[in-house]
Amino acid sequence: MSHDEGRFSSYVRANCLGGVRVNPLTAINLKPTSPPHIITLVLCSATGALSMNVFLPSMPGMARHFGVDYGLMQLTVSLFLAATAVLQLFVGPISDRIGRRPVLIACFLIFLAATAAATQSGSFEFLLAMRVLQAFSAAGMVLSRAIVRDLVEPNRAASMIGYVTMGMALAPMIGPVLGGLLEQQFGWQSTFVLTFVFGLVAFAFVLFDLGETNRNRMASFSAQFRAYPELLASRRFWGYATTAGFTSGQFFAFLGGGPFVASDILHLSPSEYGLYFGIISVGYIIGNYMSGRFSERFGINAMMLGGAIIAVIGMLISLILFSSGVFHPLSLFGPVIMTGIGNGITLPNASAGVVSVRPHLAGSASGLGSALQIGLGSALSVAAGAMLSVESGPFPLIWVMLATSVAGVATALYVIMVERKLTRQ
Repeated sequence: MSHDEGRFSSYVRANCLGGVRVNPLTAINLKPTSPPHIITLVLCSATGALSMNVFLPSMPGMARHFGVDYGLMQLTVSLFLAATAVLQLFVGPISDRIGRRPVLIACFLIFLAATAAATQSGSFEFLLAMRVLQAFSAAGMVLSRAIVRDLVEPNRAASMIGYVTMGMALAPMIGPVLGGLLEQQFGWQSTFVLTFVFGLVAFAFVLFDLGETNRNRMASFSAQFRAYPELLASRRFWGYATTAGFTSGQFFAFLGGGPFVASDILHLSPSEYGLYFGIISVGYIIGNYMSGRFSERFGINAMMLGGAIIAVIGMLISLILFSSGVFHPLSLFGPVIMTGIGNGITLPNASAGVVSVRPHLAGSASGLGSALQIGLGSALSVAAGAMLSVESGPFPLIWVMLATSVAGVATALYVIMVERKLTRQ
């Protein structure tokens, strides 16, 4: 084990794996030349998650404020996701070439400027433009996975990613709750102020704790992109990437349709929606903990499949409840906790698989895999929002989430089949 891996792994064991219990803020000796501590990777990842989720309870009110219908306001989610997908195609390769640290610093600066400007939005078009620029926060999610893979081997990477995303899940759990309360008290702009402050704290940790971990940089950008066919030719890469895409697609569909179902069908206030939304994040944290605890023991493929099956069961329960006439918030948000658990188990393992197929292309693989994941999620977010109406009830959202969870099981089984074939050869 290298010194870098030892430092990172020791910190994780001490703080997450039942070792010596220490306060992660007081125990950290911040050094911008050493591998980052887990708190830094959590904050990097959580910034993107918070910027995606915190204003969701405000969307109906924002639509009224700017005089647009809800379907148009939903573009603030889908365009954010689409921009995230495009940016991730470049963030990974650039970080493979020039390093993780400079790319993260540049992306955070753009994100902070856009978030500050969004609070002053005088038109819907300007708000959309700032939301697109806020997508640069996704670099934290992409490069955190690549950084973990820089330091540890695949099964341990799945465990580490599980712990990172477990901490990251606190942002979307707490964010909508705070966002709903802030929106009712101070208006929708306050949610962007909260995002800016959080991003500023994360940026400080990047500056003072995140040393460069990419020790095997590509010779040139052209060499980097010439290496893409090697990645795209891997059936395992496609299996892991599509599993991650369908799994996260359930959540993005929920982002697109959940606020409408909550406000117009279940008649929840923004703050009530924020509280109920926390249920899925609780499930996600549980799933992430299970990934961190069991991925090394059972392997990434078995964990990935198990999580996908749990998500299917959750959506089947929701469909049965609504079909039986039980129109209660818990008919949606109760079973969705199983979707959260399933995603929390599947995504860290699928992500570890993506960046482990070709370790020397970890940044590119993370970026391309995330682009496919977010791109599919963006499409599902638009689809879920477009198909919903008061007359349709919640059923279009439930069917979209159920279909994508079933597809996640199918792609996980495909990965296992490919792996067995390669093992026999």
